[in-house]
Amino acid sequence: MFNIGPYQINRKTVLAPMAGVTDLPFRQLCREMGAGMVVSEMVAADPSTWSSRKSKLRIQFADEPAPRSVQIAGYDPLMMAEAARFNVQQGAEIIDINMGCPAKKVLKKAAGSALLQHPDLVQDILRAVVDSVDVPVTLKIRTGWDRQNRNAVTIAKIAEDAGIAALAIHGRTRACRFVKEVEYDTIANVVEALSIPVIANGDITTPEKALAVLEHTGAAAVMIGRGAQGNPWIFNQINHFLEYGEASAKPSMEEIGLVVCRHLLALHEFYGAYAGVKIARKHIGWYFSLLPGGKQFSRHFNQIEDHLEQQNLLQQFFQQPLIFQELAA
Repeated sequence: MFNIGPYQINRKTVLAPMAGVTDLPFRQLCREMGAGMVVSEMVAADPSTWSSRKSKLRIQFADEPAPRSVQIAGYDPLMMAEAARFNVQQGAEIIDINMGCPAKKVLKKAAGSALLQHPDLVQDILRAVVDSVDVPVTLKIRTGWDRQNRNAVTIAKIAEDAGIAALAIHGRTRACRFVKEVEYDTIANVVEALSIPVIANGDITTPEKALAVLEHTGAAAVMIGRGAQGNPWIFNQINHFLEYGEASAKPSMEEIGLVVCRHLLALHEFYGAYAGVKIARKHIGWYFSLLPGGKQFSRHFNQIEDHLEQQNLLQQFFQQPLIFQELAA
């Protein structure tokens, strides 16, 4: 469908990088569910953080299928270049640069979407990173700092001139965060201005919306973020709709149960029993927000402190008492 450097991406669906969400278990699941490409959680460019347990878990991607895309965040060109080299040494095959995050803790460090206020610094960072590694470098941005300072086309042209291989754009400003109307017209303007692939992001939660955004913007692909939380099936649903022009069958309760239980087991194995119990709560909560009786179930689930009790409760809900034994076999 489109290329990022030497890598051909055969589907028009990409999993967005989301801190605290797109860990290894979730990325693996979304790949299985049809995502054409997945991007890791944000890894800080500051080397002093790389030895922390959180960072060590975030850079576990060497066994993933190609292309392995890893997002880095920071504000200093030399530090960002060092972070790019470090992650390539760990197995990254694409380096993605975060200039779109609106979180306060990121903005306080003058990183993420704060960089959109400083085009000269954007240029310095992009060139430093591109020159530091032999793998493709991509960029994720927003439409600008706020509605009075939209500069997505300017930043996008800087990116292409610096050697960026593909650009993802969330169609809101930093000030709009995730609540204002998405500027699909701005994304279309960026697509028209560039020759590199542009990936459209923002409020894409159904196959019909994905098709409408692709047709309106001319983007090479759509990037799914919050729409995949609790709904990894969305990738295959979009792929099917784009190919056949009709909706695919919704997952049965049996299929949902199998996927949810597999995901829970993967979280327990990846993070360990103690941390896995806590991290699982948000993922399971997203699944059950879409199911009948889900809110009541989530309240009960969130009170559980033992990983085996979490598994037992899921088995009871989906009425499959041997499911975890079968998964572990």
